[in-house]
Amino acid sequence: MPRRPVWLAAALLLAGCAGQPSLTERPGPTPVEVELAAVPFHPQQAYQCGPAALATVLNSAGVETGPGELTPEVYLPGRHGSLQAELVAAVRRHERLPYQPDPDIEALIRQLQAGHPVLVLQNLGVAALPRWHYAVVVGYSGERDSFILRSGTERRKLVDRDLFLRTWRRAGHWALVVLPPERLPADPDPDRYLQAAADLESTGRIDTARRAYATASRHWPQRPAAWYGLGNTHYLAGEYEAAEAAYRQALELDPDNAAAHNNLARALLAQGCADAARQVVETGLRLKGVTPGIREALQTTRREIGRNNQSDQEECGPGIIQQ
Repeated sequence: MPRRPVWLAAALLLAGCAGQPSLTERPGPTPVEVELAAVPFHPQQAYQCGPAALATVLNSAGVETGPGELTPEVYLPGRHGSLQAELVAAVRRHERLPYQPDPDIEALIRQLQAGHPVLVLQNLGVAALPRWHYAVVVGYSGERDSFILRSGTERRKLVDRDLFLRTWRRAGHWALVVLPPERLPADPDPDRYLQAAADLESTGRIDTARRAYATASRHWPQRPAAWYGLGNTHYLAGEYEAAEAAYRQALELDPDNAAAHNNLARALLAQGCADAARQVVETGLRLKGVTPGIREALQTTRREIGRNNQSDQEECGPGIIQQ
């Protein structure tokens, strides 16, 4: 399961230019012809394949930027390159969702068929003397049994399938798809996607996270974490009624979620619904197995409700969640 964001606010529960599971390689070419010919190309400067490759996938995801603008964000002069963590963080800063696909040929090809170029890390050297390099996979030719890359100074580099797999394997099969938050990758893993949305939320990209959670809640409406995250991002945006609706949906699916009880109570309190908020908090405190941190958050919320002397407005919804 993706980790839930820590409780919101105090008490609201919120390499260079040179692992994952091992790759399953099957003999023979895959009978597919696919190429994303419209994907932009940015020839790299010395040691700066990271900014060039990142600009390529960001452009493809609708972000107007280039290697020059990205270099200060991701290039580490002392390392003569960029680390994967810097690239992922830069994707978030540009309001896009970074998603790591499964590390196998079929997964790469499925992303291409869905229109998503894939940023990959390769080791063009050997284990003892690595030469790290970022490239962007934009196609695969089954007839030639080769991948098509935007790589270095070559716009359309054909790399034999076995050679590509060796260089990719030596780099730990690291790959990244960059998505607008309204789009899903091919064959998305719900936990992995929701974790990527949670990481957007935890790094302050609240609007982008909200859009990603909304996408997840439409695609996986039975996933409580999608509704919980959506509620958190609505709350942080001051959209308390929408937050309430999302938390209620999360609790309908997962009634023992004490954190969602706490956050629903805070959303109700923010709308002037202290009586309803109190009922929700008390229900949460009666749950079994509540962790100390969440119990403390519930008690803090209860104290804040106790300092509120106003009666609920007529438009306040019920506090008790009907099961």
